[in-house]
Amino acid sequence: MPQAETSALAADTAGLPAPVALHEDADLLVLCKPSGLLCVPGRGPDKQDCLSARAQQHWPGALIVHRLDQATSGLVLMARHAEAQRRLSLAFEQRQIHKRYVAVVQGLVAEPPGSWADIHLPIAADWERRPLRVIDAEHGKPSHTRWRPLDHNTAAGTTRVELEPVTGRTHQLRVHLAALGHPILGDALYADAATQAQAPRLLLHAGELALAHPTTGQPMRWELVADF
Repeated sequence: MPQAETSALAADTAGLPAPVALHEDADLLVLCKPSGLLCVPGRGPDKQDCLSARAQQHWPGALIVHRLDQATSGLVLMARHAEAQRRLSLAFEQRQIHKRYVAVVQGLVAEPPGSWADIHLPIAADWERRPLRVIDAEHGKPSHTRWRPLDHNTAAGTTRVELEPVTGRTHQLRVHLAALGHPILGDALYADAATQAQAPRLLLHAGELALAHPTTGQPMRWELVADF
C-alpha cells in the first residue's frame, strides 16, 4: 500500500473509542461488538472503523480470530499475539470453541420450547448475487446448526430461539432459519420486506462463548445478554 494511503488510513483509525472488553489477559480478549460495526476493515476510507482497528488502538498487536457479520451483535474473541492466534484458530477448526446465539424469528416455531433440533442443509455462495448464500444440495458445503425455541410472542407472531452453529459457514444461521421459513427479524439479506421492517436491526446476537484458555487450558465461559 502506498505510504500516503497508509498514512490516511492510520489517520482514519486514530482515536477510535475503545471496545468494551468482557475479558482481557496476556493472551486473549473477549470484546462486545455492537450491531452495525464491521469486525475487520473493508475497502475505502469510510470502512476503516471496525472492531479490530479499535482493539489495535488500545491493545497493540491484537489479532482477529473469527468474525461476526456486520449486522450481528455480541461476543468476539481476539488474540493478543501470533501464538495465541494460532492456538485459538486451531481450536475453532477442531470445534473446541463453543458459541451460542439468540435470535427473534418470524413465525411461531412448532417445536415445544426447550426442545433442541438439528438443521443439516448444505450452503453455497450465490455468485450472481454476492454476498448472498443459498441452500445447494449439489454444490453446497455441509452445514449443521442446532437450535431450539425459547419462547413465543403470539401477538407479534414471532419466536425467540437459541442457536449453536456446529459448522461455521458464512451467514449460516441466517440462511438456515430462512430456509425453514423462519427468517430473522430485521434481516436485510434473507427476509422479505415485512419481516425486515419488524426490527430496526438484525435480531441476531452472539451471547455465549466457551473455550479452554490457549495457554493454561483452564475452561472459560462468557455471557452477554442481547439488547432485544
